[in-house]
Amino acid sequence: MRPLYVQRYLLTGLLTFIPIWLTWTVFKSIFSLLSQINLPWVAALFEAFPETLGRLHEGWLMSLLAFIVTLATLYAMGFAANRVFGQRLLGAFERVIERIPVAHSIYGGAKKLMTMLQNKPSGTQRVVLIDFPSPELKSIGFVTRVFRDASGTELASVYVPTTPNPTGGYLEIVPLDRLVATDWSVDQAMAFILSAGAAGPDPLPFDLRGRGPARTD
Repeated sequence: MRPLYVQRYLLTGLLTFIPIWLTWTVFKSIFSLLSQINLPWVAALFEAFPETLGRLHEGWLMSLLAFIVTLATLYAMGFAANRVFGQRLLGAFERVIERIPVAHSIYGGAKKLMTMLQNKPSGTQRVVLIDFPSPELKSIGFVTRVFRDASGTELASVYVPTTPNPTGGYLEIVPLDRLVATDWSVDQAMAFILSAGAAGPDPLPFDLRGRGPARTD
């Protein structure tokens, strides 16, 4: 009788399953988030035509249609935002938002963050390492802004995302000379975070022994 190698195959199965499960969990979260946006409209459409759509009144089907509608809406918004008429509509919307105190702060901050993640300004380094959560440990962070305090010390606001869900994280204010520069792009850093450190170059693109200030103009 051939040996079953229970421990070996269980470990192999676990290591095979974890990346599949992680991918599914992230995709499920994105699918749920996008489908919920238009789900009330799709549900109302099904209720408005019970004779034709009533037979298809399934929860999974409505979620799928809502997901597709959301993707189509996002595509249409992206298309319009690259055209003159779309830019004018967006400008009018932003002028209305500016008149609402709380909404204007949220929208302005979120827009700046999205612009920062899309574009890497010349002469700056977005991805850095900081001493977090203790001086002996390092965490990957994204520089979102550089400013000075009352004494003239240069500081950086650094967003530190969590693993494997980077939408949650911490905002740290760090002196500029305490940052460790890397040559990672935002995409490379996000892949490193999402994979819990498994996906990344070897050797790593920074030197902890020669810590100098990151270039973050």
